[in-house]
Amino acid sequence: MTLSLRYFYALVAISLILLNCVGRKQSTPAGSQLAGSNSQGKALFTTHCVSCHTMEQEEIGPRLGGVTSLLSEKELIAFIKNPNHAIESGNARAVSLSKRYKMIMPPFDFLKDEEIRSILGYIASETKLHNIAPLAVKIDTASNARLARPVAKTGLRIELEDFVTIPPSSDKMPRTRIANMRPHPSQDGTLYVSDQRGIIYRIDGNAVTTFVDLRNEVQDYVNEPGLGTGLGSFAFHPDYLQNGLIYITHTESFKGKPADYAYNDSIKVALQWVVSEWKIDDVKSPVFKGKRRELLRINVPNVVHGTQDIGFNPEAGKGDKDYGLLYIGTGDGGSTISKYPQLCHSLQSLLGTIIRIDPLGTNSKNGHYGIPSDNPFVKEKDNVYKEIYAYGFRNPHRLSWHNGRLFSAEVGESNFEEVNVIVKGGDYGWNVREGNFGISSKDLKNVYPVPETEAGKFEKPYLQYDHIDGNAISGGYVYEGPIAALKDKYIFGDIVNGRIFYANIDATLSDRSVYELMIARDGKETNLVEMSGSKRVDIRVEYNRFTKEMYIMTKSDGKIRRISKAYTIK
Repeated sequence: MTLSLRYFYALVAISLILLNCVGRKQSTPAGSQLAGSNSQGKALFTTHCVSCHTMEQEEIGPRLGGVTSLLSEKELIAFIKNPNHAIESGNARAVSLSKRYKMIMPPFDFLKDEEIRSILGYIASETKLHNIAPLAVKIDTASNARLARPVAKTGLRIELEDFVTIPPSSDKMPRTRIANMRPHPSQDGTLYVSDQRGIIYRIDGNAVTTFVDLRNEVQDYVNEPGLGTGLGSFAFHPDYLQNGLIYITHTESFKGKPADYAYNDSIKVALQWVVSEWKIDDVKSPVFKGKRRELLRINVPNVVHGTQDIGFNPEAGKGDKDYGLLYIGTGDGGSTISKYPQLCHSLQSLLGTIIRIDPLGTNSKNGHYGIPSDNPFVKEKDNVYKEIYAYGFRNPHRLSWHNGRLFSAEVGESNFEEVNVIVKGGDYGWNVREGNFGISSKDLKNVYPVPETEAGKFEKPYLQYDHIDGNAISGGYVYEGPIAALKDKYIFGDIVNGRIFYANIDATLSDRSVYELMIARDGKETNLVEMSGSKRVDIRVEYNRFTKEMYIMTKSDGKIRRISKAYTIK
């Protein structure tokens, strides 16, 4: 995702089906039953799998070519619907694969048997066409080593109450892809929530209506494949009540439109991320009617780690040099896992950066926006992008401000999830750093201690947690509302398992520990897996700075829940 949400793609499970091949006679392989071209299977594979997998090479997950030659159709279907069973049973091969890729997939029981058959048929046909051998796996019996301090439990518990349910945007799981919430700048109580499939909803009390549907407005709009595409983020301009300007990021299929960031045409363009300005005719209107213009277009080589969050510094007042400047976070576009590491971690690339622009200015190369004179690289030459404020990111998932600090959550690769405090001109190290460790773009699954000679070369994470505790961070906010037990806590979570975490924030950020917030409903302890009815929780943490209310959103059921109180259980 992006979700990049890499942990939501069903075919990681297929990569583990080798497990039952050890020590027993194999039944008729599925490949012999499923071989043949399958257009539905190709479409489903493209939707659910290509963000993480190819047939012949390793990416976020293992390659999938050849897996259908190992097990029967019945065994494969059962495994995909409950992949975690093999891990829990201690099967050596399954455990070895989970250690290699540092993830365990939730069940994909929402897929129908015929859909799984069509996916397997497509894999079988591609395997036969390209003569692909099954993946060989080295058995690893060593225990999983923890690389970061464990998340601590303090007994602090929050109560969640239902707030509103967003209508389904699809008849397939997840029912919604709700991602961002913003309060209306008028402070009239209305909230706006985006669904990555292309809709921004308006919430007024208990009523949910459509504010704008990008699918009707944007030519070539695309929100598949993968769960890291579509409507990435949106933000109201701080002068919205006067100028009616909203900024939105989205993806488009590549149809040859020239990009402001492009690369050698020998590397494919998977899609394009676009930042655009939408001007509403009437700021009091509950439905968008107006016009838009494009600010920025970026080519990416994969469908993950795109431009998924933007925002204005809400603490900057008029006259402040940061007022009205738009921060845009873009991941590495999947360049590293796609074997093009040179496309990021560079001042000559917009991939893996947080940029800072004046959307009302004109001194950029394309003339569509301005570059602030106090940006850190404005005096650099040699094709440096002067928009860059900080760089070296894999996937800056969420941006938020508190007491002059910009926090950015970083979705990690295989070992760590991070929260970074962004400093002007800072280099955060991806793709040669993950967490406090070194990493090689040739082996993204393993990290190593940083040599003393390189200490201090890159900005270190403020917070980090191990993939033993979660797999994909959902960034959050510092709470400043009336619930005393939560005050001055940066509250965030893990997208995959739905755990909610916090860190204590003080003037010097002296406490770098990550703690867990337990969840209760009607006084009884519970969790978001139980509350949402899905093991694919997919949470987002949102905050209304006007009312000081905090919300937890879950894509699988479209629910938005509000934190009503917090207390400590001893």
